[in-house]
Amino acid sequence: MSTRIAFLKGHGTENDFVIIPDPENVIDLPPSAVAALCDRRAGIGGDGLLHVVRSAAHPEAQAMAAEAEWFMDYRNGDGSIAEMCGNGVRVFAHYLQRAGHVAEGDIAVATRGGVKTVHIAKEGDITVGMGKALLPEVDVTVSVGDRSWPARNVNMGNPHAVAFVEDLDHAGDLYTAPPFSPASAYPDGVNVEFVVDRGLRHVALRVHERGSGETRSCGTGACAVAVATARRDGADPAVTGTPATYTVDVPGGRLVITERPDGEIEMTGPAVIVAEGEIDAGWLETVTP
Repeated sequence: MSTRIAFLKGHGTENDFVIIPDPENVIDLPPSAVAALCDRRAGIGGDGLLHVVRSAAHPEAQAMAAEAEWFMDYRNGDGSIAEMCGNGVRVFAHYLQRAGHVAEGDIAVATRGGVKTVHIAKEGDITVGMGKALLPEVDVTVSVGDRSWPARNVNMGNPHAVAFVEDLDHAGDLYTAPPFSPASAYPDGVNVEFVVDRGLRHVALRVHERGSGETRSCGTGACAVAVATARRDGADPAVTGTPATYTVDVPGGRLVITERPDGEIEMTGPAVIVAEGEIDAGWLETVTP
């Protein structure tokens, strides 16, 4: 390992990430190293880490290399592996453009949740094709303190439990994962969204992301919320034949989610790179068992 490792720091609606460019997949990033880098006091700080790798160079992405040159090897802030991160894909695409790997327009990005289509506008926001939602027919309940709510089970390549509440403060501090039942609904844990109405096709959320705690935004969570809200509102595009678009306010900003009659979901929002520099590989070795 070289004595210095390049990194960048970026965010999408304040869902922030450490970005590690590693096209040939030569940097060892065990969970302990990722957690140290994402530590907000002793490291760089971030809700997660975007490991930028060519698909052909990563064993988990080689099968997708013909469709997508680049693989988003996403890790949660605690070092655990995640299938997908919607805000992360926008930041990932923004980095690829900034680095000169791609131009504006449509690109494909490989993720553990499949290949995602991304549109980079000439100026402004980035739109990500998030695929289709799965809605397992399981009755789920989430709890905070002595309050409990029914939750909609939505899978966006990663699992979500969407609960509609009267006040976002009812979600509590979200430092720890809200209890849910039955345990069999989410054997690997779940992202939990608490949602309130703000207006016509306009909602706001707070989210506990598994492996990260409360975050300022969650792209797949915003999509799950839009899908669950459309079903609640009787606006399922597959039934109405009309796209359903929802504005979703997150603590860190605003996302616009559209579900089409064919089930495909698009998410539009900003992506920002705020800094770049070098990590001392010697330090990283001291925090990696």
